[in-house]
Amino acid sequence: MKTYPARRRARHPRVPAFAPVPLRARADGWTPERQAAFLAQLALTGSVREAARRVGMARETAYRLRAKPGAGSFAAAWNAILGRQTEGRRKVTPDERAQRARYGLLKPVIYAGRHAGTMWKPDNSALLSQLAWLDRAERRAGAALERSHGFAPPPASHKRSHE
Repeated sequence: MKTYPARRRARHPRVPAFAPVPLRARADGWTPERQAAFLAQLALTGSVREAARRVGMARETAYRLRAKPGAGSFAAAWNAILGRQTEGRRKVTPDERAQRARYGLLKPVIYAGRHAGTMWKPDNSALLSQLAWLDRAERRAGAALERSHGFAPPPASHKRSHE
């Protein structure tokens, strides 16, 4: 009987999917693609300075990007890549949930030791969560209307005729 050697799995650094930091569109700035490339390079090198240099940005601007409002997902991916522990699960803000539902997530792909590309990944759980939140808001608005002691505006189909 012929025996084959055990196959080894490729060991690529894992980069989690993340919601890019919402910024003004600038060709020389931190575009979503550049943010994904930075996280991929960070996974490959383990150095913020080297990762920023490889994507054509400065280390200081990477830290400023991380500190911006709406950068929670980016910062969490950064921490996961460097193996930093966070306290429990990170709370997703309503603004971030809406952004994730609308635009999805980015997933940097590493193949053969280099950044091969970036995949766009829809965030279905954020979409369902956003729809449930909107449904609850609609029900709350309807309940508040009922509590207004019958002084609600008449339905659009019920119009008075002035003759």
